[in-house]
Amino acid sequence: MASSHDALGLERPAGFDVPRHLSASRTDVFHLPALGACVAEARRRLRELLAERGVDEAVRDDAGLVLSELFTNAIRYSDSDRIACALRVTSTLLRLEVADQGRGLTQPQPREAGVDEESGRGLLLVNALAAAWGVHPCGDGHGRVVWAVLRRG
Repeated sequence: MASSHDALGLERPAGFDVPRHLSASRTDVFHLPALGACVAEARRRLRELLAERGVDEAVRDDAGLVLSELFTNAIRYSDSDRIACALRVTSTLLRLEVADQGRGLTQPQPREAGVDEESGRGLLLVNALAAAWGVHPCGDGHGRVVWAVLRRG
């Protein structure tokens, strides 16, 4: 699946993409420490926000898995102190973003994990669940944003 910076016709204010045609819509953003124990909290907050917006349970489950993978990668590979998560929901799509402080040496990219490896499949899962995903620098030039767009229904 190709990543695309053009998904939803986006611009990048303050490090988070906002669809131009939804400028009056709300973007929910929350920040958490870059700790493994916070992955579950990020997933819980996301599921609450999606439930408030009337997103069905199957999509909430997929979005929770995607956020867990992106948040975990931000912890594991960016050497960040804090991680920001953003959510925007339209009638047909939802967009998740995870911004780290970008101190890692590499860009996120899927890889083939060995049969005996316990990790290394996260972005393959994101690729399977998302309509599109990608990476770009934060709007302020410090850090990076890994984003994923999921279809609703």
